[in-house]
Amino acid sequence: MNFLFSIFAYTDGPHADTGGHVAGSKLKGLLFGFLLVAFIIIFEIICARLALPAWPAFMVMIFFFVVHEDIKMIPPILTGGAAGIACVFLIEKFVGLLGPSLGHEAAKLAFIGIFVYSIVMLKDRIPWVFNSFAFMFFLVSSLAGHSSGVNVPVWIGIEVILGGIFIAGILGINWIVDVLIRGFRGQEEVSGQ
Repeated sequence: MNFLFSIFAYTDGPHADTGGHVAGSKLKGLLFGFLLVAFIIIFEIICARLALPAWPAFMVMIFFFVVHEDIKMIPPILTGGAAGIACVFLIEKFVGLLGPSLGHEAAKLAFIGIFVYSIVMLKDRIPWVFNSFAFMFFLVSSLAGHSSGVNVPVWIGIEVILGGIFIAGILGINWIVDVLIRGFRGQEEVSGQ
C-alpha cells in the first residue's frame, strides 16, 4: 500500500505558488477517479452479461455528481427519474387515446406540454416527482425507446435499484478514499517523527 501512495506522493508536497501544503485533493481525486472507473467497468460488464441497459443507472450517477453528491437530493433523483421513465408509457397511452381525434403529433405535443407545465407548477409542492430529473429521464427514455424498444418496468427497476447502488458505491468510494488518505497521513506523521 505504501508503494501506491508513494506514486502519488508528489501531490501532497508544498504548493509551488504559496509554499503551503496541498490538502491531498489531488491524491483524493486520483484515488477516487481510479476506483470510480473500476466500479463503472465492473458495473458495465455485469449489465452486459445480464443483457440489461445500464443507461438509467448511469444517469443517476451523473445527476448525483451534478448535485455535488448531496444526499438530500437522492429521493428527487430516484423518484423524479422513475416518474420521467414512466411518462414514456403514459405518453403512448395518451397518444393512443387522443391521437385519433387530435392527430398523433398534436396529442404527443399536448402530453409534453402538460408534463412540462406540471413540472413548473408542482416543483415546489411535489419536488420529489416533478423536477428537472423527471424531464431529463423522460427525454432520454424516449430516445432510448426509439433505438432499443421500450421496456419501462425494467428501466425503472434499473434506475431505482442499480442507480441506488451506484449512489451507494460513490459514497463508499469516498469513504474508502478518506480512510486510505488518513492512513497515509498517519504513516507520514509516524515516519516524520
